[in-house]
Amino acid sequence: MATGRPAWAWPLALLLIMAAAGPLVLHWLGNVDDQRLVDLDVYRTGGEMILSGRPVYDFATPAPQLLPFTYPPIAALLATPLAVMSWPVAQWVWTAGIFVTLAITVGYGFRAVLARIGRPGVPGVSGGAEAAPGRPGPAWAIPRPVWMPLAFAFLTVMCTYLMPIRDQVRFGQVDILLVALCLADCAARRPVWPRGMLIGLATAVKLTPGVFLIYLLIAGFGPGAREEQRRTFFMAVFTAALLTLLPFLVIPDDARDFWFRALLDPERLGANAATTNQSMRGMLIRLYLPDALTSAIWLVLVAAVGWYGFRHARRATLGGDTVTAVALVGLMAVLLSPVAWIHHLAWVVVVLGAIVGDGRDPVRLRVAAGVWLYYVVPIPWWGVAIRAAEIPVLSPVAGKIVQNAFGLGALGLVWLLGVWLPGRRAAFHAGTGPAGAG
Repeated sequence: MATGRPAWAWPLALLLIMAAAGPLVLHWLGNVDDQRLVDLDVYRTGGEMILSGRPVYDFATPAPQLLPFTYPPIAALLATPLAVMSWPVAQWVWTAGIFVTLAITVGYGFRAVLARIGRPGVPGVSGGAEAAPGRPGPAWAIPRPVWMPLAFAFLTVMCTYLMPIRDQVRFGQVDILLVALCLADCAARRPVWPRGMLIGLATAVKLTPGVFLIYLLIAGFGPGAREEQRRTFFMAVFTAALLTLLPFLVIPDDARDFWFRALLDPERLGANAATTNQSMRGMLIRLYLPDALTSAIWLVLVAAVGWYGFRHARRATLGGDTVTAVALVGLMAVLLSPVAWIHHLAWVVVVLGAIVGDGRDPVRLRVAAGVWLYYVVPIPWWGVAIRAAEIPVLSPVAGKIVQNAFGLGALGLVWLLGVWLPGRRAAFHAGTGPAGAG
């Protein structure tokens, strides 16, 4: 019996993804011009400043956005190809890139369940898709080798409609690219690049993936560390340092302007108290405590949550669960950062892959479905509506809690991945025997 996938399986999966994601793409690319892919406009204008020899960190995009360039200077250099394209072409190229990197993230994040579905004769996955030898199957049966591309399409579409991913398309954001770089660097079994290089690139382009340097340091030099992990750390640091220093040779004025002025100006990032800032600091700022007290509480929380998250990420690494480790470190990038907009939570794709595992545990599947739904609906904005209703007690208390829903949810996911998931895996293993590990 042939087990190879028919030639039309992956084109069919691509067609399904395009059909399901098409309305979202057309909606945001059809938005009014001054509201369309506004962050992509920032990247592209940064590239234009480089090509025209004007200061990168002095411009702002046209009204009503008035957005400055907030990324390190290497990002402006890498954005120069966007500046060469026309604005309509850049929009479509960037949007296509979002879905390519989302597909890479889904492929690595859900690798365990996709591999299991792709194996022939997997009970409960495709057992009814083919007939027993000598007996014809039903006319409607889907050939067994097609299940994996269809599952990949389904998972990609489901992740597309997560609010952090919808915002990637809405704003033309770069976060899912950074997620894909860090995940691929950690999860690729035999990478063709020096492992650590992609994390270094992501860190140089946007500072928040720098938490992976902390993770690699802990994993590479703690008890039980391997030489390969230490090499990964040094390669990541080398790449990040090289790409950080390179602009001092190519665009020295812009490099100095960023590191000694623009980076130190918190107002360049926008209103830190806005609902979209779901970092721990953003949640604290919305309590409107004195600034000194807010900063003190935040530093304590950064130390406590960082210790907790990195400790469990290292345990996951030692246990061979790379996806869970990356998911935990990605959540650290959101929670520990002074500013983390909702679209920074693109790491939820990796979180879902870690929870699903190989897909055999129905409890984990139900939990994953709940997490997916939680990050699909715009819960923080419900909190804004509750506060605006000005109902005594309810509005100021419940409204603020709901307004912080995605950040509080990220804190809950750290516990879920670090404590609940290993316990659930052990319970499932005990209930199914040695074959039940997943």
